[in-house]
Amino acid sequence: MGFLSDTLARVKPSPTIAITNQARELAAEGRDIISLSAGEPDFDTPEHIREAAKAAIDAGHTRYTAVDGIPELKRAICAKFKRDNGLDYKPSQITVGTGGKQILYNALIATLNPGDEVIIPAPYWVSYPDMVLLAGGTPVIVEAGMENGYKISAEQLEAAITPRTKWVILNSPSNPTGAGYTRDDMKKLTDVLMRHPQVWVLTDDIYEHLVFGDFKFVTPAEVEPGLIDRTLTVNGVSKSYAMTGWRIGYAGGPEALIKAMGKVQSQSTSNPTSISQYAALAALNGPQDFIPESRAVFQRRRDLVVSGLNQCEGIECPVPDGAFYVYPSIRGLIGKTSAKGVKITDDAAFATALLDETGVAVVFGAAFGLSPHFRISYATSDEVLQDAIGRIRSFCGGLT
Repeated sequence: MGFLSDTLARVKPSPTIAITNQARELAAEGRDIISLSAGEPDFDTPEHIREAAKAAIDAGHTRYTAVDGIPELKRAICAKFKRDNGLDYKPSQITVGTGGKQILYNALIATLNPGDEVIIPAPYWVSYPDMVLLAGGTPVIVEAGMENGYKISAEQLEAAITPRTKWVILNSPSNPTGAGYTRDDMKKLTDVLMRHPQVWVLTDDIYEHLVFGDFKFVTPAEVEPGLIDRTLTVNGVSKSYAMTGWRIGYAGGPEALIKAMGKVQSQSTSNPTSISQYAALAALNGPQDFIPESRAVFQRRRDLVVSGLNQCEGIECPVPDGAFYVYPSIRGLIGKTSAKGVKITDDAAFATALLDETGVAVVFGAAFGLSPHFRISYATSDEVLQDAIGRIRSFCGGLT
């Protein structure tokens, strides 16, 4: 009998974290490394949020709190959902956890039984399928290729639903592609879901405020109010407020589900960090003027990266609607050989050779369920991005 859990054998470590760690190790060895693998803003947390955290320490807010969030923060989250999304939640319908990832994990652990299916559009954030597997469920992957704007259609969703389907996970704008569902796109999906009352909707809205141009963010329960009693609307402060390390995510949903998720959290982490909760309170209730400022920076970086990659031989890069990622295709590079003699058999070989020969760390597409692609996070300075794109262009130009 083995010592480790059989469940653990079903999952793999996060590829994005693994590649980020590898890049850090190479940099520590003295290599000239540019890491474009980590998905976090490079801005400082806004000053008024940092000051609120310091004030919370000075006020003695350093003890245990309610398991799933302080009342003040829950009220602020209710106000945010009403203000931004037109959704009416009560504090008893709100949960706060240590990042959006824990919120998603709590929901799946609280609801999935062996054999339950969860529909996940691909490309997907790397953790979705493995969290489903850890919870005992079965991921059902629905491929949304570049030719479809990296978005699944209503027909694909309909075809994927079975009597065993419990959840569908929707992430818009998406990690890794930055693709977003328009109101019309979302209405077509919600129309399908209204015909299948056993299917719940888990919507990951963490990039809500990082959208560009004329794209307008919508969330499923906003588009179809008839779904609100079986939708968990997940969000957090990590991306929009440059608070990745503060680890605060939240969600609104039906009270029975929120209570069940609280039970899971009570036996795992218990409450999120008290100081981070007061910082998140300041983020949601305080000035929001820095959000459009950071959004403008990200849009400029997006345009820089998309333009640069589309000048690389064999790479095709669509223009994303939001977030801070691009997900270009390397179909035109498969079968070629690098300057050091590495055969580009797939996107993993491409990413490995790129890191070894140029020092640029990206995440290979297979990690996100769709090849041959790779993901770049452009949440870093223009100068770094220009350097990285130049190295990628030279690498591609040197392939034979």
